[in-house]
Amino acid sequence: MPIQFSSQTQPFERLADVVALPIGRWDSEARLLFCNTPYLAWSGRSHEQLLGRTLHELFGAEAWAAAKPAFERAFGGETSGYQRLLTHPPHSPRWARIQVFPDVDEYGTVTSVFTIATDIHQDIVERDALIAARKRLDRFTDNIPTPLVYLDCNCLLRFVNKAWCQLVSMAAEDALGRHVSEVRGVASWLEQKPYYETALAGTTTHFSRLVHGLANGSRWMRTSYVPDTDENGTVIGIYTITTDVHDLTIAQEQLRRSVERDALTDALSRHTMMSFIECSIADPNLEYALFFIDLDGFKAVNDEKGHHAGDRLLADIAAALRGAVRAEDAVGRFGGDEFLVLARVHGQTGAQALAEHLRATVEEVAQRSGDRVSASIGYALSPSDSRDPMQLLHHADEAMYIAKRNGKNRVMPWARGTTS
Repeated sequence: MPIQFSSQTQPFERLADVVALPIGRWDSEARLLFCNTPYLAWSGRSHEQLLGRTLHELFGAEAWAAAKPAFERAFGGETSGYQRLLTHPPHSPRWARIQVFPDVDEYGTVTSVFTIATDIHQDIVERDALIAARKRLDRFTDNIPTPLVYLDCNCLLRFVNKAWCQLVSMAAEDALGRHVSEVRGVASWLEQKPYYETALAGTTTHFSRLVHGLANGSRWMRTSYVPDTDENGTVIGIYTITTDVHDLTIAQEQLRRSVERDALTDALSRHTMMSFIECSIADPNLEYALFFIDLDGFKAVNDEKGHHAGDRLLADIAAALRGAVRAEDAVGRFGGDEFLVLARVHGQTGAQALAEHLRATVEEVAQRSGDRVSASIGYALSPSDSRDPMQLLHHADEAMYIAKRNGKNRVMPWARGTTS
């Protein structure tokens, strides 16, 4: 007998079909009652092959054993989840996280449970266009355990769900009808304004940042800004979905610092160093200096003593640079005989002092090895010179070339309006 749906399920179905994640709804016997279009692609099966069958029948005993505890907690009114390696065709094996949460009716009874499957193979899970429909106040939206917000074209909050209220420790009635800048502060508004404007122009966009003032402390969050359009394609508002990527971001950074190193010098690789810079300078309340170090006279070492001697000198200098800064600072090899150092500092005076210390460190290593090698060092400060990683690197590089042009074996801060 085919599965029947009441008319009340239709708004949910329309909303679920615009969500770029596989969604299913299951009864108390773990039979699939509904799934959206992405679920069909994810499972590689048709509606006829899926609906009315149990999770055990669809994906096997091992899958049901992993899901059963989470289903039991969800039917007890608790949001839960689990991870497992998906092995069913047509896709190759991939790890996924399944969130399971209750579908509660107006009497407080759990009538069914929803599941959302998220691919966690990627560094940061993107949930593009989770909300792209106008149906935003139904039961599914309010129960989903992910912060959702709907704003009109003037960026006034018109809907917030329970998860958002819990995240920011604010009641819905205190947020609705107010501008983003009033609710989350002017600084946060100015930071996010370009992304809202992009969504208002009709394009989905994403923004990852360290968010302060949350109920559980500062967290790395990723927000997607999705335009809501009418039947004529006119943007009438913006949906936002915010995903907590804090643990993943921290784990990535720890992994990069531990394994992504230059094979010759054991300094951080160029890619890892740039990622570390981007992550570190994201907080505008912390002051960093980026030092671009280029060795003077290094080519002569290779020419006169051979590349083995040059390699040993590079490794010794990298080790000395690491010893010249704090453990939480970073030393990376940019390429050839160029190094980068990112360090917390206290203003221009602190940065200048550390730059001189780094220059002297290189000089001491060269003297011990009997080489006529020195260092030209340029540096730039964040956030005062730039909060953009590539721009900060460009400024430090410019300052380094000025140091070389002015006689080498010296340090030079980047100054606005100067070029190499």
